[in-house]
Amino acid sequence: MSQQATPVRRARLGRTLGPEGTAVSGVVLLLPGGDEVSSRRPSPLLAAASVRAMGRRLARAGREEGLAAHVVHYRYRGWNGTEAHLARDAEWAADEAVRRYGDVPVCLVGTDMGGRAALRAGGHEAVNSVLAIAPWLPDEDMAVPSEPVKQLAGRQVLIVHGTNDERSDPELSFRLASRAKKTNRAVCRFEVHSDGHGLRHYREEVAALAEDFVMGVLFGQSFSRPVEDALAAPPPLGLRMPLAVGFGKSLRRR
Repeated sequence: MSQQATPVRRARLGRTLGPEGTAVSGVVLLLPGGDEVSSRRPSPLLAAASVRAMGRRLARAGREEGLAAHVVHYRYRGWNGTEAHLARDAEWAADEAVRRYGDVPVCLVGTDMGGRAALRAGGHEAVNSVLAIAPWLPDEDMAVPSEPVKQLAGRQVLIVHGTNDERSDPELSFRLASRAKKTNRAVCRFEVHSDGHGLRHYREEVAALAEDFVMGVLFGQSFSRPVEDALAAPPPLGLRMPLAVGFGKSLRRR
């Protein structure tokens, strides 16, 4: 009796959060969180829930510019060591964006383990920018860092991290940003003081910061003064920029 072949798992893009039937001129790929090790398939609903609100906000902000946002649905829940499944799925998603929309700029927006995936996959030729929100990063030997940064050369990079994050050490994202800044001036990092991993206390400010960054990197709109200052400031100032209470309320509406 023949055995049935095990079905091949494939990553996929969620439905478009943005214009349909109109020209797309920029793409945001939303990368949810995950586990360090797991061979299970993620729940599409639970995984998408963590980034869908952000995707909808960005799609609304970029509607007139032709922004399309997609949640990336991974093959596996886990990063899984050297397999780096989430980063590979992010690279596949960038390929798929090119196939669907042509030569348009892509911004990778990741949270938690998805933030690590966004940073790792940032070297894809279609990607011009990376936004990592509370990225989960592995502990590293200071002498031999485990996370590469050379792939981020030529990309605009923003990292946002709560100072009270107990799941993903904010000091690790600071160290990674410091290494990346040495060869890429277009790296900045904001700290959300006294907030935890989910950044729940400053959710609106983080969303406004994300919108400001994405509209700038994809469509050339002017950054807010805090983002401009963070990009221009030398380390460590531009990598420990405090996210002000009420950020976004006084920004010019686009």
